[in-house]
Amino acid sequence: MPTSAPGNRSVAPLKRAAGFTLMELMVVLSIIAIAAAGVSFAVRDAGGAPLDRDAQRLAALLESARARSRLSGQPVRWVAQPAGFRFEGLPRDALPQGWLDAHTQVLGPGVLVLGPEPVIPPQAVVLTSSDRPERALRIATDGLRPFAVTAEQP
Repeated sequence: MPTSAPGNRSVAPLKRAAGFTLMELMVVLSIIAIAAAGVSFAVRDAGGAPLDRDAQRLAALLESARARSRLSGQPVRWVAQPAGFRFEGLPRDALPQGWLDAHTQVLGPGVLVLGPEPVIPPQAVVLTSSDRPERALRIATDGLRPFAVTAEQP
């Protein structure tokens, strides 16, 4: 019996067009865009990483010394030196005394008074690297808030 007979209700399967739908293409493009954005945010300037680490570490060390000063009631001073820094008023091995990167340097005055009063005068120190002298980071406090790292404006 032929398939085109009037009593036969079977329908020949429709042939699907080859290729992708617009929706499938949009989903793939969205995934690629999100992945590219993630990679671009993950890639950082590797040349500035050692200075960033030293600045963040110094801010944490200054807060630690400030807390120790308040706890003991003794004044603590942070003093920059050519090859690192030291904390006066604390035992010698209480906190680290040097930079993580040998190229880190202090610009300008390198003395901070960290206590023992709960509110200290506004203070700041600027760090740079001999590898990249055009880049500088400022570690500062307004005297009430903790020390924080910001980029130094040229």
